[in-house]
Amino acid sequence: MASKRKKKVSRKKVTVRKKKKVKKATSAKKKRQTVLGVVTHYFPKVNAAVVKLKKPLSVGDRVQFQGHTTQFSQEVKSMQIDHEPIQKAAKGKEIGLEVNERVRTHDVMVPAKKE
Repeated sequence: MASKRKKKVSRKKVTVRKKKKVKKATSAKKKRQTVLGVVTHYFPKVNAAVVKLKKPLSVGDRVQFQGHTTQFSQEVKSMQIDHEPIQKAAKGKEIGLEVNERVRTHDVMVPAKKE
């Protein structure tokens, strides 16, 4: 009878190295901007946008619209609520706002930088 031999399997020890956390260069920190409102609708024939306000807004304020493909600033010349012209709008209101360029849904309106 043939003897049954078990083959020895050599197992190598595997050392696992932990990855070191690398700090990213944070020389240009992102500043949180104050969002004045968010665009909910755009009317291209009359160049008007519906904006849901998160902060109060007045006629004469300089604002900037930012989005994926949108980047422009303008002065607020006219605002309306329910087709009635207004000078000031409070937080939480949805206003109609005349815009100089095309805006898209979910674009944000922030205060414009001083030039």
